[in-house]
This record gives sequence, structure tokens and C-alpha cells, in this order.
Amino acid sequence: MKALVINAFGGPEVLTAQEVPTPEPGPGEARVRVRAVVVARTKDVATRAGRPPFAPRIAAFPHILGAEHAGVVDAVGPGVDAGLVGRRVAVSAILTCGECRACRMRREEACARFGLIGIDRQGGYAEYCVAPAANLTVLPDDVTDAEAASLAANGPVARAQLDAGDVREGRVVLVLGAGGALGSTAAALATHRGATVIGVERLSRRPGLLDGLPLAAALDGEAPDLTDRIRDAAGEWGVDCVIDNLGLPTLWDAYRPALAPMGRVVVSGAVNHDPVPMRLLPFYLHSQSLIGVRTGNRAQIEALWRDVANGFRPPAPHLRTMPWLDAPRAHHAVESGTAHGQAVLEIP
Repeated sequence: MKALVINAFGGPEVLTAQEVPTPEPGPGEARVRVRAVVVARTKDVATRAGRPPFAPRIAAFPHILGAEHAGVVDAVGPGVDAGLVGRRVAVSAILTCGECRACRMRREEACARFGLIGIDRQGGYAEYCVAPAANLTVLPDDVTDAEAASLAANGPVARAQLDAGDVREGRVVLVLGAGGALGSTAAALATHRGATVIGVERLSRRPGLLDGLPLAAALDGEAPDLTDRIRDAAGEWGVDCVIDNLGLPTLWDAYRPALAPMGRVVVSGAVNHDPVPMRLLPFYLHSQSLIGVRTGNRAQIEALWRDVANGFRPPAPHLRTMPWLDAPRAHHAVESGTAHGQAVLEIP
């Protein structure tokens, strides 16, 4: 089969098309003819460049990146229902042991041996990819391959964030980095739940970055009066939940005063490792919470696809498709900060 592989860490140019052996599904596995695969900032772009957290786990070269993807089941291994062959599926990248305490609690995101397709085994930047059959979700006919890959990548995490933040109808949610792949999905899903959503992005640099999102307010993250703007948009009570995928000290300083009593800050990323100036006193005085969410677990993956059955879709303006051999260009756009939303590579 043809695949985009890396033979060493480096710039986008290290992604090269090569002929490699077509993988065979083992017991409990299925082989998927990949039609669409996401380009993920951390799992793909940072790993290709040799940066943590995942690059140190690459066992050998050549390696095929590509985590969440969608396509058609081409073959199944022993113990897997042959009726899956020919079905369109979305593929979760999560690999878990099923035996540790976290897995027994159905908290697979905390698995002691947590792994990822595209990191700990060969991924979906290829014509075919093998995955555990348990990672497959059969798709509705009206969900495109690109939508399915994007939903598989961002939907479970967004759902886990909103669950952790107790986001429901009547709540006010602040989403930082709302123009990104995960942020735009979280904003759209929060609106789907009936919440009021405020989006924050660097609008002074890219004015249209939040266009097309269902937001009550779109705020510039570099505005000197950002705290006041958040308060005005949130109303007297304040922000019930902050989805922070950036971890930037300047934004932390801006939104902390607007967090409501019993408010929750949910963190699922940090674009750098600068410490935020955290003071514990306001948290316990106002019954507030700081919660880390690694990814969605299997229960949240199942719940996400129920949301899809009920009409939820990723925001269309923030879903960008391109031919899979343009992966170096997609990586460059993500790395340079010129990309927005979710980039999806399509394999004809």
C-alpha cells in the first residue's frame, strides 16, 4: 500500500510517500480502507517535529502518523463479526489495556497503559490501517468521511470537557481558542446542549476566525479590557464553565475574575509550559473547580455518536479538507499558526 511515512523527526518535508506492506488484522482487529484522517496539532505535528509528549514513544522508523480516521472496513481478524466488512466507520485512536483499575471503572482515559493509533502503532496516513474492532463506530449515511474523522478526533474530548464542566441548558460557557479544531467543536456542542457560548480568539490578527460558529459573543483574546468584555457577555452571575485548551497566563488572568461562584475551569491542553499564577484562596471561597480532561473515554465516545444521531455536526466553516499528499502543507499551516479549525486529509 501507499503511505505517508517519517524516517526521522524534522520539518514537514520529512513526510514522504512510500510503498509499505499492507497490514493484516489480528484477533479482535479490523482493517480499514482509510478515506479521511485528521491532522492533529499534538499527535501529528508535534510528534513529526520530535517534540513531546508523544515523540519519545515512537519505537522505530519508518513510522506512519495519523490518529482518528474514517473509511470502509476492508477485512477483519479472528473473533470479529464479518458483517463489518464493507461498512463505513469512524475509528477512535485510543488504545487501552482493559484490565487496570481505570479501565475497570470505565475511565479508559486514565488507563495505566494508555496508547494511541499513530503513536504506539502505525496510523492512518495510509491507504489501510488496522485498529481494534472495539474502536470502530458504524456511520450514519448522512455523515461524510471528513465529518466522521473530525468528530472522532474532537467530539469525545469536547463531550468530556462539557460533562466535566456540567454544561447544560442555561449555563454560560467561555471557550478559549474557539477557532481551533477542539475549541470550535466544544463551542458547537455546548450550543447544541442549550448553553450560551462566548468564544475567544486572536481576532485583531485574524478578524474572521470565529465566523460561522454559534456564539453569543466573539471576543478578541488580546483586547486590554478582555475581563470586562467577558463580564459583559456573561451577565451578572459570571461564567459557569471555562474550556481552556491554551493554558496562557495572560488569558488566565483575564478570565479568572469573571468565573462565577461554583464555576469550573476545564483544561485539556497548553500551547506552552509557562506556569499560570494560581491562587487557591478564590477557589475554595467561591466553591470553584479546576479540572483536567485528558480525552474522552469509551462511554463518552458512545454518547458523542448519540449526539450525532440527534443532529449534531462539526461546524462546517471550521472543517477543511485537502488531498492527503498535501499533508506537509497542512502540517506547515498548523505549525505556523495560519490554520484554523480541523484539517482533514482525504485519500481517494
